[in-house]
Amino acid sequence: MNNDPVKKDPFEEKIASLSPSELEKARSTFREKLHHAHVAGLNTCVHCGLCSDSCHYFLTDGETQSIPAYKLNLIAAVYKGEFTTAGRLFPALNGARHLDSDMIAEWIDTLFGRCSMCGRCAINCTVGINIGRIIRSARTVLAASDLVPPELQSTVNTALTTGNNMGIPRADWLDTVQWIEEELQQETGDPAARLPIDQVGAKYLYAINPREAKFFPLSLLAAAKVFYAAGESWTFSSDFYDVTNYGLFSGDDSAAGKISGRLADTVHRLQSSALILGECGHGYGANRWEAPEWLATTPDFQIISIIELMADYIRTGRIKLDNSRLTQPVTLHDPCNLVRLGGIIEDQRYVLRRAVANFIEMYPNREKNFCCGGGGGQLSMTRYAARRIKSGKIKADQIRETKAKIVVTPCHNCIDQLSELNKEYKLGVQIKTLSEMVADAVILNKPADGR
Repeated sequence: MNNDPVKKDPFEEKIASLSPSELEKARSTFREKLHHAHVAGLNTCVHCGLCSDSCHYFLTDGETQSIPAYKLNLIAAVYKGEFTTAGRLFPALNGARHLDSDMIAEWIDTLFGRCSMCGRCAINCTVGINIGRIIRSARTVLAASDLVPPELQSTVNTALTTGNNMGIPRADWLDTVQWIEEELQQETGDPAARLPIDQVGAKYLYAINPREAKFFPLSLLAAAKVFYAAGESWTFSSDFYDVTNYGLFSGDDSAAGKISGRLADTVHRLQSSALILGECGHGYGANRWEAPEWLATTPDFQIISIIELMADYIRTGRIKLDNSRLTQPVTLHDPCNLVRLGGIIEDQRYVLRRAVANFIEMYPNREKNFCCGGGGGQLSMTRYAARRIKSGKIKADQIRETKAKIVVTPCHNCIDQLSELNKEYKLGVQIKTLSEMVADAVILNKPADGR
């Protein structure tokens, strides 16, 4: 018999013991963050239930709490209870509730634990409510009250304190760049091939997902090989090079703005004309679309994805590919933040059709594709890992139906989630980035000295 005391979760204890002043701060933040468009959305839902078929959580667990309209209604209930006369006078008739400890616990479990902020519910909403945007606003309320699940908050804190969300020391990053440079020289046969770092005046600053530096350095080699083949002027930064921004997921606009602002400052410091965003769905969404709002300024430099850049290289003849090298069936997973929420839809298809001989679409695809389950900060929140893997069965079934041997996705959060799904559901596939596929197919010109 085990007589050890049951360990309590400090985060759950914190929620249960919130003081009146802490709860009042949360209510005040909620009032501040409620845009008129959000209020309209909270008052518009007709409870038709059609959004349920769009959510990978509900389709795999069948639980009412996973229905997008239920999540929206949790927020609407507090809006009615705190800020409407009818809700205060007749709460039972209006479904109104107060933002107390019990409601905050339910918000956290549902809005963090059952949502990847993929946006699929919004495109299927019969009255056009942007449910994901409203859920993020509620997360902002929780962030302002220091009520973000600690694993997700830790990722944000690491990025703020070290400059990247993996906490990679500067010396280790520089060592990795040097090692990859040596690999590039071997691959190209060119001892002059470089991975430039802090190159002032380089046309492009290339920002990466730090997981590449720590766990997937060959994807960095692939991108460098593409730049080399194109004869591009580019550089890494020695300090702020992280394309990811988990402040987007936590709801902390201040932290998110600081993280994205560092990249903008680095572009200016290195006098680059454009910021090239590595293969990261939410990193593209955060830096391309959200950062101007967080920073209250319009960038004076171009911001584009490496996907767009590679497509342009192919269209203009700056690189040439031999797709006969890659004959295995290949399918594509569309990252939500890049495709449905970001608008990059056809470039990756254009590139893949020229990089591989047998490209197979999975269905549904493009903006209607299902989330893999790894977005919204889910990969960092270990307390919800079982739900995340279960919700990914929709994606696993999609992949299996294609009979592909290689799954390409231009996002490292998706890479990580798909790798776990590959193991859990025994898919027997390889998971690769788009840059890796292009690097495998690219035709390199021999160095001038013939080496």
